[in-house]
Amino acid sequence: MAAVALAVIAVVGCAQIGMVFLHVAPPNTISKQHGKNVDDWIYPEFEQNWKLFAPNPLQQNIDVQARAEIKMPDGSTRTTAWIDFSAQDGAAIQHNPLPSHTQQNELRRAWDFFLGSHGDDNKPNGLRGELSEQYLRRIVMLRLGTHRDGGTVDRIQVRSRTTAVKNPSWSDEKSDTRPFYREVPWWTVTPADLPPGAGDARTEAKR
Repeated sequence: MAAVALAVIAVVGCAQIGMVFLHVAPPNTISKQHGKNVDDWIYPEFEQNWKLFAPNPLQQNIDVQARAEIKMPDGSTRTTAWIDFSAQDGAAIQHNPLPSHTQQNELRRAWDFFLGSHGDDNKPNGLRGELSEQYLRRIVMLRLGTHRDGGTVDRIQVRSRTTAVKNPSWSDEKSDTRPFYREVPWWTVTPADLPPGAGDARTEAKR
C-alpha cells in the first residue's frame, strides 16, 4: 500500500509540475492544443503571479473587505460594518514563522482572479469571470458564516481598499496615499455559496 501511495503522489506531483510549466511557458503546440485542460487544472488555486519580478513591482497595499446584510428573526435587516479580511490574515501571519499558504495567498489571489476576469463595471468576462465570482463568494461566506449577530446572512458585499506605499524618506518622488475603494454590488447568498464549514461566524467585525 505504501508503494502504491508513493506512486500516486509521484504521478500527481509530476502532473502538477507539468501543468504549471505549460501555464507559465510561452505559447507552444501542446499548450495550444490542451489550453483548456491546463486552465481547468490551474485556476483558481494554482494561478501564478510573477509581478514581484516585473520591471515595475506592485507598489500598493490592497485590503479586501466585506460586509453582510443580516436578516433577523423578526423580519428586520441590519448591515454589519466592513470586515477587513486582509488585516485578519496579516495578523495571523505576523510572528508566525510558518504561516499557511491560505493565510498568505487565498484571499489576495481570489481578488486578483476576480479583477482579471471582470470589467470595470464588475461584469464577468465569460466563464472564468463566473468562476472567479463563485470562488470569491464562497471564501467570504466561509469567513462570515451563515449565521451572524443573531440572524442569517442574506446578502454580502465585497470591496477593496487600495493605498499607495509611502515613498522612503530619502526619495524625492511624491505619491498620493489616500485610499481608493472599489466596491462590488451586493450579492444575494445562495446554497452554492455555502462551502462545508460555513457555519456560525468565527470572526469579529472589524472596520
